Amino acid sequence: MKEVMKEVIIYTDGACSGNPGPGGWAAVLMYGEHLKEISGYMPETTNNRMEVFAVIQALGLLKQACKVTVYSDSAYLVNASLQGWLDNWQRNGWKTSKKEPVENQDLWRSLLSLMKPHDMRFVKVRGHADNEWNNRCDKLATGQIKQHATKKGGETAE
Repeated sequence: MKEVMKEVIIYTDGACSGNPGPGGWAAVLMYGEHLKEISGYMPETTNNRMEVFAVIQALGLLKQACKVTVYSDSAYLVNASLQGWLDNWQRNGWKTSKKEPVENQDLWRSLLSLMKPHDMRFVKVRGHADNEWNNRCDKLATGQIKQHATKKGGETAE
């Protein structure tokens, strides 16, 4: 008898003040009636790195193979999966269609490794719209940037 996989929903977002600049990431994981929020900060990064890093951090919390749906407003993240970019990059030795090295390879490789045991699906949501959980992730990610800027007495761009 095949065991039914737990279904986990993950919302993620990344933010950057300047690009590159100080960045924040966030994820909200949902399983049944359980909800967990995680977020963090990096002093020098890019928005794309934060978008991918948020999913890595969320998947790293899962202790067993699950059916995972990731909701993100990042076209970069979602298209890498849905449009086959990840498969093409691997097949082409981590080169783009223009024969240039893929950016953020370190994160993409980590993400691929963490995705392996799971049944993964990515869904694009509209950013800064009416999606409660995307907005929550945005608030957590930008909050990390503001919190660290305040600690250093610095200003952040909106």
